[in-house]
Amino acid sequence: MTTRRAFTQSLLGSAALSAFGLPLAAQAQASLDMAKILVGFPPGGTTDALSRRVADKLRGSYASNVIVENKPGAGAQIAISALKAAPADGSTLLLTPSSMLSVYPFTYSKLPYTLDDLAPVSVACFFSHGFGVGPAVPASVKTIKDFVAWAKANPDRANFASPAAGSIPHLTAALFNKLSKADLQHVPYKGSAPGIQDLLGGQVSSMCSPVGDYLPHLKSGRLRLLATSGPQRSPFTPDVPTFKEQGIDISVREWYGFFLPAKASPEVRRRAAAYLQPALASKDLIDSMAQVGMEVQSSTPDQLAAWLKADADQWRGIVKEIGFSADS
Repeated sequence: MTTRRAFTQSLLGSAALSAFGLPLAAQAQASLDMAKILVGFPPGGTTDALSRRVADKLRGSYASNVIVENKPGAGAQIAISALKAAPADGSTLLLTPSSMLSVYPFTYSKLPYTLDDLAPVSVACFFSHGFGVGPAVPASVKTIKDFVAWAKANPDRANFASPAAGSIPHLTAALFNKLSKADLQHVPYKGSAPGIQDLLGGQVSSMCSPVGDYLPHLKSGRLRLLATSGPQRSPFTPDVPTFKEQGIDISVREWYGFFLPAKASPEVRRRAAAYLQPALASKDLIDSMAQVGMEVQSSTPDQLAAWLKADADQWRGIVKEIGFSADS
């Protein structure tokens, strides 16, 4: 039985197929019996939550059934490797944060994949990182300039946390540390949650993490966001200036994207992107991801390919400037 939602999604998908310039034969192609979205992290995280919401939107239109398959481990390298061996018929998609593709090639000397093993399909969302402080830093510290001055005056307490060594928040804060000459010590955590808890408790002075991690704590004043990393202010913290506005030459955003195996044809890629477009335009999905500081957006395969190339070029230079290696 076709549900009203599935029927609506099918109509939206058909309109998107036409907009993506697919031939009539491709538009008439029956949906797949089964499709899956690979996720390189355990159930319960942000990547998993987004993938499940998208899978729900695609079910009944892109494929009769769409499931999420979690393949955690090795910083999502296992999931990416699994995509390489998947069929090229569009039945296996990967949803991954950009760092595995734009940063890892420059921080790891050896990876089980290259960018040529994946075919870009559509971006899923963008988000900025925030640099915040907690009760370990006096309330008089309100700007990045204030924080650098405080850090230099208090070298024994000058540190920053990140969700993981080699993550984009870590590298962003490391670049800030180098440009500002603040001489901060890095305290890596296994994920954002324990770092935020120690920031709240005053065990660490500052942290760089996705903006969404701070949102539940800003209104109470328990945490203070001093800067965001994007080219423009985050729509979720419009009163917080960017690094660049405060004289620090940093402009980076992270994104999540959908990919197919490299051997997928251009037509298969465009078809997947066409069905993802209305799924990612759903108001309930946009609103739910806004709660965690993510701006949901779709794209064409070519647009995502261009963003990936530009990001890889940028991070190649940043990693070299910082001198970080995940192998050390």
